[in-house]
Amino acid sequence: MIRLATMFLFALAAGTPALAEPAAPASPSMQPDAACPASPAALSGEFAGWSRKHAPVTAAVSRAAADTASLVPGTAYAATLRRTPAVTYALRPARPGGSVSFGGLFAFTVAEPGTYRVAQDGRAWVDVIEDGAFVASSAHGHGPECSGIAKIVDYDLRSGPHLLQVSAAGEREMTLLISRAP
Repeated sequence: MIRLATMFLFALAAGTPALAEPAAPASPSMQPDAACPASPAALSGEFAGWSRKHAPVTAAVSRAAADTASLVPGTAYAATLRRTPAVTYALRPARPGGSVSFGGLFAFTVAEPGTYRVAQDGRAWVDVIEDGAFVASSAHGHGPECSGIAKIVDYDLRSGPHLLQVSAAGEREMTLLISRAP
């Protein structure tokens, strides 16, 4: 206990905020579950695309290049992210990450207005930009048990072009799916 307190005081003196707050435990859906099969069961509905082969895409490093990293709603992507220092976000994310994290930008188009879900298998921060402004999320949750979907964020979107910003990811690779909620 004394050693932990000493490390905490040293970190504060050194200006390292990472030790000022304990790390959050991994969410239950991110923990391997012995009851889950080795291969996740096929999903249906708005998550059906998750069960298909994931299309490869590499994140763009700027808004101007986002069209080179286009996502089609309903399709799951094996996304390769960029090191955070290389990314120029369209708007500063609430959680931009640090020099050892990953992120990037992706363009997508909404054909019909409605609630759209951004599903991922990681722990990254996601923002959706519509008409040059952040869209407030309308719900947060976890994916179906044993699906591999760790996090889902819902957004109420108008039709037209949008930008997805991913930031503060701890891993370079992640699976992404944007889908329309029923």
